[in-house]
Amino acid sequence: MCESQPSILRLGVDVGGTNTDAVLLDISPGSRRGLVLASAKRPTTSEVTLGIQDAIQSVLQQTQSTLNIQALSIGTTHFVNALVERDPRRLNRVAVIRLCGPFTQGTPPFVGFPYDLRHLLEGPCFLVSGGLQIDGSEIAPIKQQEILDACVEIKRQGIYAVAVCSVFAPIDFEIQQEEQVASIVRQQLESTDVVCSKDVAHIGLLERENATILNASLLQYANQTVKGFQNAAHALKLKCPVFITSNEGTLLTCEQASHLPIRTFSSGPTNSMRGAAFLASLESEIPKQSALVVDIGGTTTDIGMLLPSGFPRQAAARHELCGVLLNFSMPHVASIGLGGGSVVREDPSTGKVTVGPESVGHRITSEALVFGGSTLTATDIIVAAGRASDIGDRSLVSHISSSIIKGAETAIKSMLQNTLDAMKTSSQEVPVYLVGGGSILSPDILSGISRVHRFPHFDVANAVGAAIAQVSGIVDTFEDVSSTSVSEVRSRVEAKAIARAIAAGADPGNVAIIESEAIPIAYTAGRCRFYVKAAGEWSGAQSAWTEATETLTPPTSTTDTTTPRIKPTSSHAFPTANVLPVKTAGDILAYAPKVKKGEWFLSEIDLEWIADGCYILGCGGGGSPLHTFLELREMVRAGEIVRVVDLSSVRSDALVGWGGGMGSPEVSSERLLGNEYNEASDALWKFMGIEKPEALVALEIGGGNGMINMITAATKNYDIPCIDGDFMGRAYPTWHQTTANVYDVSAKGINLLPSAISSGDGNIMIMTKAKRDIDVDASLRAACVEMGTHVGQATRPLVAESLKASLIVNTISLSWRIGRAVALARKQSSLSQIGAILVDAVGGSSTARVLFSGKITDVQRRVYKGHTVGKVIITALAVDDVEEDPENPVERFSGTLTIPFKNENLYAEHDAGNAGPAKIIATVPDLISVLDAQSGSALGTPQYKYGLRVLVLGITAAPQWTETERGLDLGGPRAFGYNEIPYIPLGVYSKPRSVIEEYGSDRS
Repeated sequence: MCESQPSILRLGVDVGGTNTDAVLLDISPGSRRGLVLASAKRPTTSEVTLGIQDAIQSVLQQTQSTLNIQALSIGTTHFVNALVERDPRRLNRVAVIRLCGPFTQGTPPFVGFPYDLRHLLEGPCFLVSGGLQIDGSEIAPIKQQEILDACVEIKRQGIYAVAVCSVFAPIDFEIQQEEQVASIVRQQLESTDVVCSKDVAHIGLLERENATILNASLLQYANQTVKGFQNAAHALKLKCPVFITSNEGTLLTCEQASHLPIRTFSSGPTNSMRGAAFLASLESEIPKQSALVVDIGGTTTDIGMLLPSGFPRQAAARHELCGVLLNFSMPHVASIGLGGGSVVREDPSTGKVTVGPESVGHRITSEALVFGGSTLTATDIIVAAGRASDIGDRSLVSHISSSIIKGAETAIKSMLQNTLDAMKTSSQEVPVYLVGGGSILSPDILSGISRVHRFPHFDVANAVGAAIAQVSGIVDTFEDVSSTSVSEVRSRVEAKAIARAIAAGADPGNVAIIESEAIPIAYTAGRCRFYVKAAGEWSGAQSAWTEATETLTPPTSTTDTTTPRIKPTSSHAFPTANVLPVKTAGDILAYAPKVKKGEWFLSEIDLEWIADGCYILGCGGGGSPLHTFLELREMVRAGEIVRVVDLSSVRSDALVGWGGGMGSPEVSSERLLGNEYNEASDALWKFMGIEKPEALVALEIGGGNGMINMITAATKNYDIPCIDGDFMGRAYPTWHQTTANVYDVSAKGINLLPSAISSGDGNIMIMTKAKRDIDVDASLRAACVEMGTHVGQATRPLVAESLKASLIVNTISLSWRIGRAVALARKQSSLSQIGAILVDAVGGSSTARVLFSGKITDVQRRVYKGHTVGKVIITALAVDDVEEDPENPVERFSGTLTIPFKNENLYAEHDAGNAGPAKIIATVPDLISVLDAQSGSALGTPQYKYGLRVLVLGITAAPQWTETERGLDLGGPRAFGYNEIPYIPLGVYSKPRSVIEEYGSDRS
């Protein structure tokens, strides 16, 4: 008879802000697999080691054994808390070396940081030779002397943390520029921590660099904290290795966690979802499936989507933490102010009962009614309703009226249902797994939910998730698919991800692909981005991680005063008072733009509002203006001047230049703007024999191109004004769809040519003649692909007199008014009225109207000939899902609205259901904009996703598009192949009022 195999045990610990949870699991193969042997919950101590020891000791005492414990896995919020609390004792200043060549110069490191965090962390920054193009070729080689000079300055300033970030570093597998620079820095600065951005996050330079900076700032504290975890294990005489859990639900060695603490930032919610998946797997009747995990605590509820793989769905590519945009892997979690300690109130005038977001939190045992306190909480409601007889003293809540109980239960149910629905990816019903001590608040039946599951050990699901964490391997790459199918290339990339997981310590027998995505690159037919993640159980062997953890003890200060050849950007260059001058609704109402002698001098507040307005006018396309706004804001903060003038103030014979950026968003999100538009402009003007035009004007007001001319026009560059207007009044996908071209009846692109494009790194091309106007965009776009898939394009300057007919005037003013209206609605908590507010801002109900409001219930998209095409379906909200404000009632809608798009939204078709056939209620060239109803922000077509609550705004197009057949041929339904759809104006166009006219009383 064979002897039984010894059990394989795992210890899991979750260190929270209030409690430290611990569990001991038996993960042995066979019938005992998954048995929760013991659990404990203990208060988290200020000296974290003691709290961990206490919780683990309690678990071990319950089992009386430490034998066969394979590993200790710890989840912690310590590192993210250091940033949230802006704790200078735990954060270090960071120097940044960015390898970018001629690109990204206008958006230096820290450009998007909140002022207080920037002031705390910003060290010297160096923008040096290097970086890659999207095809993997070098923008420029590394220049060793530049790195040596940077090291001299870093040492002089006493900085001991360095972030190295290269353009397109995540696809740099062969040249390895970041690794080369890191090696030089480590040789020169032996006691300095160096982090490469490719180890931290993915495609998206500014967001990846931000994450790398935050990570570098934490390294010293991370090393100390991780050593504390190891000391706790040693004090308990545990012989097993210690791991830290990551945002992805996978294991980090102590060395990895010390080097990459940022990978732990969202490990709490991830562990909760992974723990829920494990507890569900112990129930024989529950299959592997997608499920929503609801973690209800004392103050908040966190809701995430669990995939059939047992891992959480990841957040969008770009997300915000501590006011900083990031793009590393994090679970997609929605949080609402609902918990056991949520305060319950009844409005005496209306009888309406509300729950939260205010909470008594950890004071619930002294303040809730059932514990003898005086505050009515959600827990009191549940006890009074007879659903939790074992909590407190029910007699203390016997006086609560049935109407309050029913009203609170209805409010709780509605809060959960609305958030659950927003987290779903389709209308199909899915199950809910309840975890957390406050899960008693949830009803057993929820709309859109197939079943609500409650498991044993639900209150320590976080620790369970930590105990079962796996080992992963990730590949994020661009590959050539011109001669090989996407599926074949995807298989090769998946094999590489599996190999990485095995090399990191995963058991080769159970590694599986848990994420695999192929993302076509716009404007190219032969390249595709692949993001693949593989994961498997830890094999029991130590990880193959090879990065040595550098010593974190700073050396004594140096007196070296050598002047570096590379001048670093100055730190802390602007005072707090100049950064956020508008903070309240009163400030917004009192704010007046600076207009003097007919010129509008843009402030950073003006720029922020214009950027928000430009994206709304983009009608789903145009690209986000974010990076352009950040560059302009940095210029204004440094004292540069950006001016806007009315067309009427420009001499009739003056030349006016125009143009913008052309190319793939995948490139512009990584290889940020360089000097390409300035170079294209300069080359074109020299070709035409002019020094510079007297003014610039936007090609399109919608999206990033609505602001790019402001950079070129600023005092830093050509010191000329921008005219308040553009040639689209919105965004369109192609260059010939401009009102300048509408007024060229030859249809040969006479107003478009000559046109110059520049790659920004040495390639410039000028096109002088075309057979047809549509050939201009097609030809230049083909060249754009060869030039790196993103270029600056300058177009023939036009005589100001001719613009009186073709230019859509005052659209910068319109953007400003839209952005101001959104900002004011946010400060006045009137976003429920954002539709009516924006209608007023753009000209009133005769010009614009809210076309629809509801939630997105379906999105279909694909890339076709370089453009994103598809459709979005929006379904009206049920009566119970609409938040009522009796004083300001909102328009109700029914049925569905379908919006096809080609980069931009093309038309809106309303189906009222039984009320009759579907009806087209708006088409191009009228503007159709989809807004996030909860923030008022514009949504680009790539951001459409199921469950988002949205508002659809329609605005009447300018007459330049609608008064002639040629205008409708270029910009109406026929331009997109919808020959059977007639254009019917949404309303009557209202010319936007000039900001200069309104605020320029001294105009001369």
